[in-house]
Amino acid sequence: MSITLDMYQTIAVAVVVLILGAFLKRKISFLEKFCIPAPVIGGLIFAIFTLICYSTGILEIDFDDTLKEVCMVFFFTSVGFQANLKVLKSGGKPLLIFLVLVIVLIITQNFTAIGLANLLGLDSLTGMTTGSIPMVGGHGTAGAFGPVLEDFGISGATTVCTAAATFGLVAGSLMGGPIGNRLIKKHNLLDTIKNDDDTLLVEEEEKHERHFSMYAPAVFQLIIAVGIGTIFSKLLSLTGMTFPIYIGAMIAAAIMRNIGEYTGKITIHMGEINDLGGICLSLFLGIAMITLKLWQLADLALPLVILLAGQVALMFLFSYIVVFNVMGRNYDAAVLVAGTCGFGMGATPNAMANMQAICEKYEPSVKAYLIIPIVGSLFADFLNSLTITFFINLL
Repeated sequence: MSITLDMYQTIAVAVVVLILGAFLKRKISFLEKFCIPAPVIGGLIFAIFTLICYSTGILEIDFDDTLKEVCMVFFFTSVGFQANLKVLKSGGKPLLIFLVLVIVLIITQNFTAIGLANLLGLDSLTGMTTGSIPMVGGHGTAGAFGPVLEDFGISGATTVCTAAATFGLVAGSLMGGPIGNRLIKKHNLLDTIKNDDDTLLVEEEEKHERHFSMYAPAVFQLIIAVGIGTIFSKLLSLTGMTFPIYIGAMIAAAIMRNIGEYTGKITIHMGEINDLGGICLSLFLGIAMITLKLWQLADLALPLVILLAGQVALMFLFSYIVVFNVMGRNYDAAVLVAGTCGFGMGATPNAMANMQAICEKYEPSVKAYLIIPIVGSLFADFLNSLTITFFINLL
């Protein structure tokens, strides 16, 4: 038997899945501890249900995922609004150095994935499904670029990317705290703790204050950026390269944000935009998860394990050796290592959870709490999308 759901029914099922995931996350401490997103929890359960139905021949469900693309574009537009060059400048030299390290990490993740895929006799684009798309990018970027890879002939790319992103969330959370703790004890880093000024953290928090009356203007700003973004996307397509559909909107949003910051003539409602972007991300992930076809993972089971093991080894070596040494070999650097594991294989909330675990045991690190959210939330996704686009077109 086959059932076809239209776009309204599809998003309704996605919302039910979100509610289920949020409920289970509250009830199961493991899910809360590792910051597993509610859409992933509920969506994975639903995907397993559809797998059983498909395998037994009882039922096959077809979804109209039109609204998935709409939600995806609005989420990444909200990401574009976070690209504040003033904050980047005010973070000083350590922030710029760490940003360069993240760019190196993104590139290295992709080269590692492609290299291992070639060793296993797989297509280079298949390797990209375990590179920076799901690692630094997480579920949002996985859901966005999976269909792009499928357009290039990589069957089941969205499913593989999503599975890799879920693995990365757990692995990044498991690795970060222990690695940071080991560095602190091994090098006696408690002696290097400094009490830094946290004024910038407070100022940024004030800028993100929410006001109920500003949600409508925030929606309008998102819509304007999306509209302008279609022009940028059209111009970019003239280069002959393939870009994700949201890239123009991200660029438009970044330009609007920085015009507002430098001229003072536009007030960008960042707190409200972040909330709206979060809602769109949840809906996007919900639809992406319920439309997963887990049976497509069967042919890649063993290679996927090897590819993901390669990413874990890379993350350990990169954070333990490169990040720690470049960022100063002190207590702040050790906390940054823990945070890098979090968002380098999962998401910024995982990074913050890793750092919090260490700081609760020892002392706060203002530098780490400043750098990780700015780079992880404001710039990593933006730069990752551009890098992935370059790799896909290069391959």
